[in-house]
Order: sequence, then C-alpha cells, then structure tokens
Amino acid sequence: MACPGLAAHQKKALRRGASIVLLDESGLLMAPLVRRSWSRRGQPPLLEQQANHREKVSVAAALWLPPRRDRLGLAFQTLVNRYFNNEDVAEFLGCAVPGLGSPVIVIWDRGSMHKGGPINDAVRDAEGRLELEPLPAHARDLMPVETLWSWLKYSRLCNFAPHDAEQLNARIIQELDAIRDHQPLLRGFFHASALPLPRTLL
Repeated sequence: MACPGLAAHQKKALRRGASIVLLDESGLLMAPLVRRSWSRRGQPPLLEQQANHREKVSVAAALWLPPRRDRLGLAFQTLVNRYFNNEDVAEFLGCAVPGLGSPVIVIWDRGSMHKGGPINDAVRDAEGRLELEPLPAHARDLMPVETLWSWLKYSRLCNFAPHDAEQLNARIIQELDAIRDHQPLLRGFFHASALPLPRTLL
C-alpha cells in the first residue's frame, strides 16, 4: 500500500532536522504460540500452560530514525497485567522527546490510546518539538513495528510457556533489549513493511 503522505513527512523531518519515531503497541498472553520443533519423532515437547490464566504483558515499541538517517534504534516499554492507555503513551513520549535531543515526528495508527487530553498535553509540553502524524486507516503494512511483533511472538517466544506474567515480561525485555542496536535485523523490519527505508540505510 503506497502512502505519498509518509514521503512528505520524511521530507519535512529532514528539513527540520527531526527524528522519525514509528510507534505501536501489542499484547502477549500466557498461552504459548505452538510451533513445530526439532524434538524426536513420537516425543513432542511438553508445554505446561497455566490454565484459565488471564495474565498478560503489554508492550509499546518504537523504531526511530535520527536526523542523519544513518542508523535505526529501538525503544520499548512493558506493562504487566494491563493495557496501554493514552496516559501511558503520553509518558512514553515524554521520555522519548528529551532523550532523542531533536524535534520528533511520531507516526502511528489511529488507536484510542493515541488520542485525548494526555496526548495533547504531551504535545504542548514539548513546546513545538513533537508532531503526531496518523497512518491511513487499515494500513498495518506501513508499520515496521508490526513485523517486530511477528518476529517476537512467532520466532523468539514460540513454544515458551511462562509460569506467570512476570516471567513473560522478563523474557520480552531480554529479547527486545538484545536487538536495540541490531542494525541488520531492524532494517529487516523496515524491508518487510511497505514503508521505504531512507537511501542512507539501503
């Protein structure tokens, strides 16, 4: 799905010397995602699942491009047993803007957690250093973080049956922390989406 508007956002970011932040949220439940394994024939691995457990971990992740467009970065935050709301997302933005040290253009979907008073307050408090640009409706293919979720859930956490949400949270943090600056993998998330990489990163 092509999106000329996103190209305009990238040009605007270059003119302003701004970082581009692509932000998305997802949730992971206790039930393991079962995939084929390399166990011996007739001896499938035993996955002990916590029955009737509604525990979960919510994750917000942001892939970001600095003004020079010469590398990619990953930032993330987890919440145990609750979902991200607009107050949590506004707090995430409040940490990201000073940390990046440049104006920030955030590209995200039109979810309810990306709207409302706390988000408006975050924009106001940034004093012109934060702009928000929504993706077109039904445009998940334009969000590279969606590819990150697939990698995390179906590659790194498949067949993992945690004892509780805290163990699941610790494993998520371990996996994401290990790829914060893994340039080939982060570029791969972009290549798997319909959002083009800047020429400096191709």
